[in-house]
Amino acid sequence: MRVIVVGAGVVGTMHAWHAVSRGHEVVQIERESEARGASLRNFGQIWISGRAGGEELETALRARELWEAIGERVPGLGFRACGSLTPLRTAHEVAVAEAAVARPDAAARGYKLLTADEARAINPALRGAFTAALWCERDAAVEPRTAQRALKKELLASGRYTYLGGREVREVVGTASVRDDHGDVHTGDAVILATGAWLGGLVRELAGPELPVRRVRLQMMQTDPLGEPLTTSVADADSFRYYPAYRGEALDALNAGQPQDPVAAEHRMQLLMVQRRDGGLTIGDTHEYEHPFAFDTVEEPYEHLTRVVEAFLGRPLPRIRHRWAGVYAQCTDTARVVHRQQVRDGVWLVTGPGGRGMTCSPAIAETTADQLGW
Repeated sequence: MRVIVVGAGVVGTMHAWHAVSRGHEVVQIERESEARGASLRNFGQIWISGRAGGEELETALRARELWEAIGERVPGLGFRACGSLTPLRTAHEVAVAEAAVARPDAAARGYKLLTADEARAINPALRGAFTAALWCERDAAVEPRTAQRALKKELLASGRYTYLGGREVREVVGTASVRDDHGDVHTGDAVILATGAWLGGLVRELAGPELPVRRVRLQMMQTDPLGEPLTTSVADADSFRYYPAYRGEALDALNAGQPQDPVAAEHRMQLLMVQRRDGGLTIGDTHEYEHPFAFDTVEEPYEHLTRVVEAFLGRPLPRIRHRWAGVYAQCTDTARVVHRQQVRDGVWLVTGPGGRGMTCSPAIAETTADQLGW
């Protein structure tokens, strides 16, 4: 079988990975020289803790298994089973964590409510003031800026993989064939359109104007090296407001009794933080849903995140090296893990995982491969 994958972000690359792993030939086409979108502009977190119970959690847990297995083959991914801590300061926040630990799927996530001293024993860099912490043992991380390149290198070594960068696919011609902007036609047995947040042009022509997927913009930043290990990923209690696993009476009481900081509320923020292999910290993020998106970044969210992180660390942040914005595609029905649609004979569109893309992409691609009988 010959598979044409359009898009070299993490979703497309994982489709290529599964096809090659099952003995098939793959041609992967990317309109940039290499992926430049949300697959690079994220935390690199394999985030289990906040996922909705049921299909979303099952997908994330399967993806986590796949990431670990792939990471053993591809050290350049930088896979590490670091877990995460959410430091808690108030009774309302602790109550939400207690409700999470009482979930029937808490053990699958590796939830545990820790004292502040127990949390610091796991992550000594958290020297600030907090009373307890929610531990999620199953959370993990990879290096987002280099993951696709590391995977591509391994795929090229198979001898069954061709990468074509700097080509934009313009047209579907016949069955399982596409034409790029160089005029070349690429024919296979299946075409996977994994075009990320690129939802116009050919995608709109094929899927129609009512595609149930929206674009979401975020802001993030990265620091100089911290100078010490941050041994876990770190979240704040605003993540309780964002992730579906925490919904319930305790979260309702948190929202009523402990309103979100005005800047965080305006920009629909949470803190997520993970240390890169060079020692720097990736910190975010915001969520913007209304179009047209701003073309610039604004400073108030960065100032808010800096205050929150410094309070947890009990020390000033290192210098900010990078600030950026990114855009990802999210199903308008946020309970759906991904939008998978056959748009022409032999052509499937796979898009809309939203902030779950980095976490869930190996399992999303595995499901596609299984459904198509690869």
